[in-house]
Amino acid sequence: MKIDYHMHFEKGAYDKDWVEGFFTAAKARGLAEIGISEHSHTFPEFKELYYEDLVLDDSFIGRFQQQWLKSNKFKYTLDEYFAFMAELRKTHTVRTGIEVCNFQDQGKVRDILREYPFDYVIGSVHFLHGWAYDSAEIKAEWENHPLEDIYEWYTEEIEKLAAAGLYDVLGHPFNIRLFKFLPDFDVTPYLERAVKALKQADMIVDVNTGTLYRYPIAEISPYPEFMRLAAKYDLPIITTSDAHKPEDCGAYNQEAVDYAKGFGYTTTLQLAGRKRKVIELD
Repeated sequence: MKIDYHMHFEKGAYDKDWVEGFFTAAKARGLAEIGISEHSHTFPEFKELYYEDLVLDDSFIGRFQQQWLKSNKFKYTLDEYFAFMAELRKTHTVRTGIEVCNFQDQGKVRDILREYPFDYVIGSVHFLHGWAYDSAEIKAEWENHPLEDIYEWYTEEIEKLAAAGLYDVLGHPFNIRLFKFLPDFDVTPYLERAVKALKQADMIVDVNTGTLYRYPIAEISPYPEFMRLAAKYDLPIITTSDAHKPEDCGAYNQEAVDYAKGFGYTTTLQLAGRKRKVIELD
């Protein structure tokens, strides 16, 4: 049973004609079920958290991030999201999820999430010390930090997300390879810390093809070293496309399935109402 629970409507609008393309692509790729995981920056309920956490000064990254927050952000309330998803469910099987950034004030995140009946919640590291490291427009900032620091910061953020106890899934683990800044040191201690934190929190690994077709690294996240540890610790997985456009729904799903099977995985999960059902990975 093929499933994809990581995708976003943000490049378009809450318009049935536009989002129908996601379902068309899902059918063409043999997906039995999809779920939408809108970014938290879609919703004004999270706006304060972004302004608390991001670097927004007059620096190179600060100026970019000021504009980023003003571009296509905070345009639908969570109530509007749930109402639109209810309309879609009249004609489609679709789950309602959310992808939440690694905010420092997890108490505020908890207060927002508890008000809504999500089918699943993805927690993803998108910022390191207030820097949107995955933004190509400010990629030059990578040159200002030792890679050992970046791995430490990233691992710390995973540990914080796991400790919060709010998330079902860790989104695209260790996608810090996305711009091909690759370590020449042993990363095993960082990976082990991350995997142990996920195990303690009973979180799911997002085997995500977004870094395969959207970034220079052109590989599935998480990369093999992490996957070997995830399998060793028996962490559950889902396979996803991280689609931001209708035509990318389910992109490279079979490649993700085959990749996971290469590490011994035979099952994945169906998610609904924050509960899990183990199903065959195929």
